[in-house]
Amino acid sequence: MYETLEIVKEGAVATLWMNRPEVHNAFNARLIAELDAACRALGEDAGVRLLVLAGRGKSFSAGADLNWMKAAGQASPAENLADARKLAGMLSTLAEMRKPTIARVQGAALGGGLGLAAACDICIAGEKAVFATSEVRLGIIPAAIGPYVIRAIGERQASRYFLSAERIPAARAALLGLVHEVVEDAALDARVAEIAAALLQGGPDAQAAAKALIRAVAMRPVDEALAEDTARRIAELRTTAEAQEGLAAFLAKRPPSWVSKDRAEK
Repeated sequence: MYETLEIVKEGAVATLWMNRPEVHNAFNARLIAELDAACRALGEDAGVRLLVLAGRGKSFSAGADLNWMKAAGQASPAENLADARKLAGMLSTLAEMRKPTIARVQGAALGGGLGLAAACDICIAGEKAVFATSEVRLGIIPAAIGPYVIRAIGERQASRYFLSAERIPAARAALLGLVHEVVEDAALDARVAEIAAALLQGGPDAQAAAKALIRAVAMRPVDEALAEDTARRIAELRTTAEAQEGLAAFLAKRPPSWVSKDRAEK
């Protein structure tokens, strides 16, 4: 179905593999379009509870494909705008998924690859992973990925790395807030699986609502309007079937209906 991607489903977990290892999973028009389509399809798949985004080969994603960038340099302003809108749209599709998303990062995550990692809810990196917003060294800027990177590391740190294009080792990326956890490369899959298992314990509607809450509350002043907003959100959720099932399961000391028996016993 896809030329640049591979989808592996294990139970309720879908791993979306970027599959251009010969070019370190660099972006081109095909990969961008297929990532957008795959995220939309998996977002609508009732059998999928969460998405793991990963890259085959040595790198997560080394940014833009050089041939694609060369073609963009020769394209018209209108063609470049259309191309940029597709990249921005793909990142938005990933970032706005109702389901939890995990970036599994090994090797290079440069430019757009860093943007993908920042757009996911959770980022787990191997100890040898390296990140960079390297665009200024090519005479451009990290525009489409900018909102997600700034959201992850803040304006002050973005001022340094957007301008310097320095390489950011995994340990430093964790200190910046871009990466949630750094593990040995050999332990990367196991740790991602552990976090996926933890995510599967949560109610799917509640997780979607939690993602919406974060987006609504972040950077807002704590005032009467915000208090009212949060009160309405919890009041609406308390009466849902999922919330009633969660409470009933807790009181009965049994797993809720959205947790499979096998996972509940682990």
